[in-house]
Amino acid sequence: MVGPQPRRRWPAYALAVLFLGYAGGKAVFAAQSRLGFPGGPPVSAAESEAYFLDPALAQWFATASGLVGAGIALATVTAWGLRAVPRWLMLVALAVMAAAVVGGAGIMALGGFIGLGVGWRWYHGVVGLVVGALCVETVRSYVAVTKRVAV
Repeated sequence: MVGPQPRRRWPAYALAVLFLGYAGGKAVFAAQSRLGFPGGPPVSAAESEAYFLDPALAQWFATASGLVGAGIALATVTAWGLRAVPRWLMLVALAVMAAAVVGGAGIMALGGFIGLGVGWRWYHGVVGLVVGALCVETVRSYVAVTKRVAV
C-alpha cells in the first residue's frame, strides 16, 4: 500500500507571495495607466499605442490574474482547498496556471540569458527560472499529496 506523500508547503507559499507581488506591481502600473512591470524593461511609446486595450484596463486584468494565481497556489496547501475543491477542478486550474507561469518564466529566462530583444537582463532570467521551478514544485506537491491510495 502506498500512502500519501508528506506535504511540501513552502513552494506554494512562496509562489503565492510572488503572485501577490506581481498583482501589486500591476496595480501600481494600472493606477499610472502604464504598461510593463516595475523592475522590468521599459515599454516603448509605440508598443503602448499599438496595444489593443487601454493600458490601465489591461493592468487591472493582470492584477486580477495575480490575485487568482495566489488563491490557487494557497488552495493547494490549505485544508479548505484540499477538501472543498474537487481534485479534477484543481488539476485543471493548476494546468492553466502552470502553462501561463512556466511560459512567462521561460520567456524571461530566454530573454535574460539569450536576449530576445525585449530587454530582460540576466537577473530577470534567474527570477524566471526560480518562478518556473516554484510553480512546477507546487503542482508536483499537490499531485503527490492528493494521489489516490493504491490497495
